[in-house]
Amino acid sequence: MNLPASCFHLARSGAAVTCRIRRAAFISEGPWPVGRRVPFSTSGSSSDKARPLSPQMVDVSAKQASRRQARAGCTVLVGPEVAKALAAGTVAKGDVFTVSEVAGIMAAKKTPDILPLCHPLPLTRAKVKCHLDEANCLVEVEAEVSCDGQTGVEMESLTAASTAALCIYDMCKPISKGI
Repeated sequence: MNLPASCFHLARSGAAVTCRIRRAAFISEGPWPVGRRVPFSTSGSSSDKARPLSPQMVDVSAKQASRRQARAGCTVLVGPEVAKALAAGTVAKGDVFTVSEVAGIMAAKKTPDILPLCHPLPLTRAKVKCHLDEANCLVEVEAEVSCDGQTGVEMESLTAASTAALCIYDMCKPISKGI
């Protein structure tokens, strides 16, 4: 299957899930990080082969704290049967949008627990909104996250949006696994 670079595909038990991640808008009032990335390092010995750098968190101690904001979104293609159930509020697991929005907010707060090299940040705002487009059989998810800190919150907004999308799938899969 050929998918655009903005998509990833999961296959499980004959069900196919394609998650499209729209381009996220990252807004930062602080300076962008400066520096260069070096993909490999060597120990200096000619007998040693190049090895990948060891994992490490970026040192942000020299950066001034500033207002950081990020917005990310996902589109969940749910199909007509699920769209109808969402519009009618008849999904057996409950209020899909409220649960998904709360799951996304919780995920934004737990991003460093999921992505080990992310800095733990004191988030000042996390908002997730899910909107059903019944005519096109899809759900738009948008997450906005902000903080006053030394590094951006784009990973938190991406984690919030994707977790809300996963929650929608989890709650609606009994209706159709073709989401």
